[in-house]
Amino acid sequence: MENKTLTTGAKALEVNLDAVRYGTFAEIGAGQEVVRWFFRVGGAAGTISKSISAYDMQVSDAIYGKTPRYVSRERLEAMLEREHDLNLERLNAQRGDTTAFFAFANTVSARNYHGTNECHGWLGIRFQTEPHAAPSEIIVHVRMLDYENAIQQEALGIIGVNLIYGAFYLSHNPDLLVKSLLDNLTTDRIEVDMVDFHGDAFLHVDNRVISLRLVQLGLSGAAMFSADGQVLQPSEHLRKKNVLVERGRFRPVTHVNIDMLDSARRQFEAESGADPDETISIMEITMHNLRDDNDSVDLEDFISRADVLEATGHTVMISDYPEYFRLASYLARYTNRRIGMIMGARSLIELFNDQYYTTLHGGILEAFGRLFKNNVKLYIYPYKDAVTNTLFKVDNLRVDAKQKYLYEYLKQGEHIEQIDAFNEHYLEIFSPDVFNMIHRNQPGWEKLVPTVVAEKIKAQQLFGYKPED
Repeated sequence: MENKTLTTGAKALEVNLDAVRYGTFAEIGAGQEVVRWFFRVGGAAGTISKSISAYDMQVSDAIYGKTPRYVSRERLEAMLEREHDLNLERLNAQRGDTTAFFAFANTVSARNYHGTNECHGWLGIRFQTEPHAAPSEIIVHVRMLDYENAIQQEALGIIGVNLIYGAFYLSHNPDLLVKSLLDNLTTDRIEVDMVDFHGDAFLHVDNRVISLRLVQLGLSGAAMFSADGQVLQPSEHLRKKNVLVERGRFRPVTHVNIDMLDSARRQFEAESGADPDETISIMEITMHNLRDDNDSVDLEDFISRADVLEATGHTVMISDYPEYFRLASYLARYTNRRIGMIMGARSLIELFNDQYYTTLHGGILEAFGRLFKNNVKLYIYPYKDAVTNTLFKVDNLRVDAKQKYLYEYLKQGEHIEQIDAFNEHYLEIFSPDVFNMIHRNQPGWEKLVPTVVAEKIKAQQLFGYKPED
C-alpha cells in the first residue's frame, strides 16, 4: 500500500496486523519512542518479539560490545546485527517458514537539560522481505531540530514508524520510501542527511542517487558520498578535520579541476602545518548546477559526473547552498578546524556582486560576515583573458568599484589567497568545450582530462560518448 497520507498510528497498526512481520525493537537515548506507537495502536503481540533499552553504558557494552562513540553508526550496526541474529537463533526453527523477521534499532542524543549537546541520532532496520530471505538493511541519520526534549522524542517516534513502514511496503520504490520518511513531520523538525540501502532488496539502488534525492526533496541541505560510492554522514566524516572544498559542474572533470584542488591543497597544508590525514578534500556540486532549464535533474547526467569524480578518488558533496556563506556555515557545523574554499578568479568577481545579497538585511556585508566568521579562507585560481592574454590573479582583479575597499580589506586580512603553484597550460581548458567535444566525438578531448577520467568516459560511454565503429 503506497499511501503517503497515512497517519503514524495507521502505519503502525498496518504493521501490527501483518501476520508475516515479527521482530525486535532496541532503542537507546530518547526513550522507547518508536515501539510505543506499536503498543499504543493495539495488536503489538503479533509484531514485537522483544523491546529493549540499554541506557547504562556498561550494560550496553555487555550486550553489543564496546564502541568509541555510543551515538554512532558503529553502535547502531552492532545493535541491528545482534538483535536480528537473536531472532533467528531463538525463533527461526519454530516459525521461520511463515515469518519475515526484523530488528529495528536507534541510538540517539536528544536535547539535554542544558541544551548544550548536538541533537542527532542513528536509526536502522534489518529485515527479511519474506521468510528465509537474506536480510536487507536501511541506515538513516537524522538531526533533530525541535527545541524541547519531549518534542524531539515525538518526532523520533514518527520517523521511526515511517522507516519501518517504508522498509516493509515501499522497498520496491526507494524514491517514495525516502520521501515518506518525513510523513507527518516537517523539515523544520527533522533533517535526514544520510540514507544507506543494502541487501538483496536494494540491489537496483544507487546510493549516490539516494543522496541526491535527499537534497532534491529538501530532507537535507547537503549529502556526501565517498570516491567508491559509499554514502557518508557529515558529522562523522568531517569531525576534527580541516576541510578543503572545490565547487564546480565537473561535466566532465578536467585537468583544471584537478590542478585547482591539488595546488590549493599543497598551499592549504603548508599554511596550517597539518598532517595530510587531517585534511578532507571535497568536490561539491550544487543543485543549481545539476538542474536543467526545466528545473529537473537528468539522472544519467548526474551519474556520469559522479562516475568521473569517483575515478579521481575524491569525496563528493551535493548541496542546495548556492551561496558560499551558507556552504561555509554548513561545514562549520561539523568541524571547528580550518575551512578552505577554492574558486576561480571569475567566480571571485561574481562573489562581490551585491545583487546576490538583496534578500539579506545586511546585504553583502552580512554575507561576507557569515562567510568568514568560521576560520574560512578563499583560495583563488587565476584565469587568462583570451583576447588580451592577460593573466588575472588576486592582485589585479577588477571587482565592482563599490566593493573595492571591502576587497582590499579582505586581501589584507589574508581571507583571500592567490594559489601560487598552478599550471598555466591548463588555463585554456573549459569544461563546456570538453563536453561538446565528447558529445560530438571530436578528437583531442582525451588530452584535456586526466587519463583515468578519459578511460572511465570511454568504458562507460558517459556524456554521450560513442566509440568509433
